[in-house]
Amino acid sequence: MKVAILMGSPNDASKMAPAAEMLDRFDVEHVTEVMSAHRTPAVVASFATGARDAGFAAVICGAGMAAHLAGVVAAHTTLPVIGVPLSGGLADGLDALLSTVQMPKGIPVATVAVNGSANAAVLVVEMLAVTDAELAARLDEFRAAGAR
Repeated sequence: MKVAILMGSPNDASKMAPAAEMLDRFDVEHVTEVMSAHRTPAVVASFATGARDAGFAAVICGAGMAAHLAGVVAAHTTLPVIGVPLSGGLADGLDALLSTVQMPKGIPVATVAVNGSANAAVLVVEMLAVTDAELAARLDEFRAAGAR
């Protein structure tokens, strides 16, 4: 199984890089893509609709300002979606946080802190570790070492 890391703009790469670094640390396969819920909504919908068949186990979405990427992805897949609100915009990320966390009933987006892409990756690792004893052991070691 692999994880998708999506971001709304190439400008978000430095804020989303910690997710890839954390997944690398746990040897979890991942791909990173740029797609915008506003500029390329059909691309986002197509990706999300086919994500399970493409072998993805979860999707991490980072976006700032209106931050609709995670919600659009969640609307088109039943895979776990983790939203990472990114700083910038109103109150340096408050708008993105509220846009990411305020989802309608039945279309959840797990949400981490503003710029919390590393924690989004740890959350995905925890999900995968439910059925992967080796990954669970590495997660235990990570926590025992101070989760850094």
